[in-house]
Amino acid sequence: MSKKKYVQVVVNLPLKSEFDYSVPQHLCDKVAIGKRAWIPFRNRVLVGYIIGISDYTKISKTRDINAVIDEVPIISPDMLKLTRWMSDYYFCAWGEAIEAAIAGPFKKGRTSIRARKKTEPYPYSDSNTQLPQNLLTTHQDKALTKILNHLNEEKFGVFLLHGITASGKTEVYFGAIEAALKKNKQVIVFVPEIALTPQTLQRFTEKFTSKIIAVVHSHLSKGERFIEWQRINKGQAKIIIGARSAIFSPCQNLGLIVVDEEHENTYKQEDNPRYHLVAAAIKRAEISQAVVILGSATPSFESMYAAKQKRFEFIELPERIEGRDLPQVQIVDMRTQRKMSKRQHILSKVLEDSIARCLKNKEQVILFLNRRGFSTYIHCSKCGYVESCSRCNVSLVYHFDRKELICHHCSYHIAAPQICPECNSAYIRYFGTGTQKVESELHRFFPQAKIGRMDSDALKKKTAHFEIFDDFKSGKIDILVGTQMLAKGLDFPNVTLVGVIAADVSLNLPDFRASERTFSLLTQVAGRAGRGKVPGKVIIQTYTPGHYAIQCALKHDYNSFYKQEIVFRKELKLPPVVHMVSVTLRSKQEEDLIKAASALGDIMQKCNKAQAVKITGPVPAPVSKLRGYFRWIITLKCKDVFGANKLLKTSLPKWKAHSKIKIVVDVDPLMVV
Repeated sequence: MSKKKYVQVVVNLPLKSEFDYSVPQHLCDKVAIGKRAWIPFRNRVLVGYIIGISDYTKISKTRDINAVIDEVPIISPDMLKLTRWMSDYYFCAWGEAIEAAIAGPFKKGRTSIRARKKTEPYPYSDSNTQLPQNLLTTHQDKALTKILNHLNEEKFGVFLLHGITASGKTEVYFGAIEAALKKNKQVIVFVPEIALTPQTLQRFTEKFTSKIIAVVHSHLSKGERFIEWQRINKGQAKIIIGARSAIFSPCQNLGLIVVDEEHENTYKQEDNPRYHLVAAAIKRAEISQAVVILGSATPSFESMYAAKQKRFEFIELPERIEGRDLPQVQIVDMRTQRKMSKRQHILSKVLEDSIARCLKNKEQVILFLNRRGFSTYIHCSKCGYVESCSRCNVSLVYHFDRKELICHHCSYHIAAPQICPECNSAYIRYFGTGTQKVESELHRFFPQAKIGRMDSDALKKKTAHFEIFDDFKSGKIDILVGTQMLAKGLDFPNVTLVGVIAADVSLNLPDFRASERTFSLLTQVAGRAGRGKVPGKVIIQTYTPGHYAIQCALKHDYNSFYKQEIVFRKELKLPPVVHMVSVTLRSKQEEDLIKAASALGDIMQKCNKAQAVKITGPVPAPVSKLRGYFRWIITLKCKDVFGANKLLKTSLPKWKAHSKIKIVVDVDPLMVV
């Protein structure tokens, strides 16, 4: 009789433990690390991920697994290493990390999915002729040579490619990708927003061929995702283009990872595991001995700080291709505009005249405002009442197209009132400006112009981003209004004017990264202008023209901005100088929450004997009530993430959690809301 076998499994539950199960005799030949099994768990049956096999167990009484789901392992050894690291670094269960890595068709124990119809996941076909090989500039050539040295040696390395807007970073990516393909390696290219995918795909299908390109993002159907997963797994797809989740692509021979616009917030996952794509990409490349290129005109402070400490290799592209000039930037002080006119204008006279000039010359315009909706709040001028969300501590935003007030946090919505609910007066006024209001104002000023809008409200339909992109590219749209989606890498040669409606929107947020975000957004959106033969112009409207973030953006001067901002980060011991971990407690009972948060804070202080971790709080979260839950936050700061995680591992078991209190740990949060 053969020896008894045991498997170690993890499950998709917030449990740090691994569980031992015995393997019935008839399943002994079927179990393997990386496969899934149906397991009895308490009083139900769950999917268990097999992460170990042994001939013994310390458990006195084990339960048998019910069945093995997969014929072959669907979780590779490399993916097990990546998810294990995610579990340790981002303080989540290993089973939760593996669940995130599993492709949609394999969720809930499925083994495949039938695609209803065979469709291309993107609407671009191959061009008959490939793009001609562009001659590289001296800076591009030098950058590519450094990267190719690593690629040819098949040696892990991280390169931070800091290139000003339109400096030709994509050509450097292409050169590195071609070298990786020659070595029969697979490549993953990340874009921060689905709205960018159409343009990226078009450039890649023109340069390479769609037969070797796969697309991975959340707008694909389950069937489309399964087809792409199979193509990647079989090695048919050599270039994988996608958003954040493409990090889990089942590449068998990964050689290169490119993270375009690496500074973008959308690379941070908001649900468990709360990983940051840049950190995960670097870890995956290290496991596979691959090369990582992080590209940006405004690198994140985390990446630049790592480059200054020689952990990343720094490469710079300081000039635009073809000797094009950076767009001329003009700042309009809206305080003087207000003095000149009693009525508040969305468009300054300077911006209005510049738009009119562009339309006359058949040139295109991009207008940027990082706030969607029509009006940001409604207010009764008699009693001061502001309509707020009943579930969140925020004011409701008026959306003109729906004639409703909507909460941008929980989607709660009500009809816009005609009279004040508090004092029954008719003195209801609309304040603040969103993209819908800008669009409405443009129709009034320029009735002949064709105007489009690109924000999350306008992109509800699956193919909407393709349609808006194509309409703008073909000239069917003269003026495109939008939120931060417009700042991300779009390349339209006929855009000669970019207008920033309100540069202060992101500057006044209660967030230590507010200046960094503002500088980045302004520089990125300014870079959309003047990418063709006609020189570009940028007009920035602001109430704080003297702020150093705006002044540095005026000169496209990232290095000066970094030097000024890093001084504050060092003095206040803020990221990237230290790591931050936020512990958010939430409950519908405010009194119970305050007691529980105070108790956890006290336990953490007692467990922090070496004082290696700085503990702040508990304090109410900036948005103290969200989706019906009151929220308090404890913040940990330390040089080493694992030091903070060790403190959490010691503290949390000693804390008697109330069943109605939920706790969320976010390592390296980008924003505490």
